[in-house]
Amino acid sequence: MSTKTADYHHITALKIGKSLGKNILPIVAVALAIVTCFFVPFDKEYLGYFDWGTLSTLFCTLSVVAAFKNIRFFTWLAKKIVLKFGNLRNTVFALVFITYFGSMVMANDMALITFLPLGYIVLESCERTDKMPIVFVMQNIAANLGGMLTPFGNPQNIYLYSFYNIETWEFLKIMSVPCAVALLLIVSVCLLVKKDKIELYAPQESKPSAWRSIVYTILFVLSLLIVFDVLPWYIVLAAVLVAMLCLDYKAVGKVDYGLLLTFTAFFVFSGNLARIDAISNMLSDVVAKSPLLIGVASCQFISNVPTAVLLSKFTADYSNLLVAVNIGGLGTPIASLASLITLNEFRKHDPTELKLYIATFLVINFSFLAVLVGTQLLWSMAL
Repeated sequence: MSTKTADYHHITALKIGKSLGKNILPIVAVALAIVTCFFVPFDKEYLGYFDWGTLSTLFCTLSVVAAFKNIRFFTWLAKKIVLKFGNLRNTVFALVFITYFGSMVMANDMALITFLPLGYIVLESCERTDKMPIVFVMQNIAANLGGMLTPFGNPQNIYLYSFYNIETWEFLKIMSVPCAVALLLIVSVCLLVKKDKIELYAPQESKPSAWRSIVYTILFVLSLLIVFDVLPWYIVLAAVLVAMLCLDYKAVGKVDYGLLLTFTAFFVFSGNLARIDAISNMLSDVVAKSPLLIGVASCQFISNVPTAVLLSKFTADYSNLLVAVNIGGLGTPIASLASLITLNEFRKHDPTELKLYIATFLVINFSFLAVLVGTQLLWSMAL
């Protein structure tokens, strides 16, 4: 075999591996759903499995965020903020908290896709790429924990808020303690970075279209009205879809359809399991022992979004389940697939330090997870 042919096959294998890694959860979700269909034949009850409001909200917000990204709104805003800081610690704070607050609007995976490259550009420009492991890990944690305070901050929140019909004030009350503890932990780690003087340069983006920014903001707010039951999902879905097709049809193509497919498949999977008496009774008994610990453990193996959909069918303790699927995104890289985005981005920029990155990732993630789980257990006992 020639060298060219060998290289071609190697590159092809890498592309296939990357594609499978990115889409492994939707593939597994569909496979599990198909298996359960053999035990529960198709009937009219299948239509009741799907939470159309959640699916519509996800599609609308993801398409609008993609449109924002296409006009480079978030990168423009982020670079203006980062360039105002004159030492390494403040710059790290800026990068981490841009990701933290960005995830509240964009969801964790889109926040990382947008702001991790910015982190690399900034660190390279001031010749401090030695801080890439800690900065990337903290950006990853900020993305996973940033959106947990609001009903629309994470995909699992959108679903559970709708599934259990949680009141907004109650939702905020449930998430306030873990959110406050998470914020303190993130700040504490960032404070460990020294205040080294740096010369920072990050090429500024051209200013995004003002009228498009305004229109996209209106569409995003409109999308959130589904979450709060202000407008019917089908009206908002139709309005956003038509607007996106007219204003930026490419944004519709950039929606994370893998996430939507994962939700859809797990609706079928969990719905069918709930109708198989032996499995339903067993899962109900297991989850009843501790929705928090079972939820966190489940996240480590099947990720937080599928855990939310699956376990919601077997417990009424939504407060502990809600906390579990948010803090459960910490831990293994699989616990939140957004973590795999960070891993791939780091590998692309600095493959020689991959072991250091993974070690840093595991130590900080599991330390944060232990503190947050312990806090929640103590808080539950105190109530």
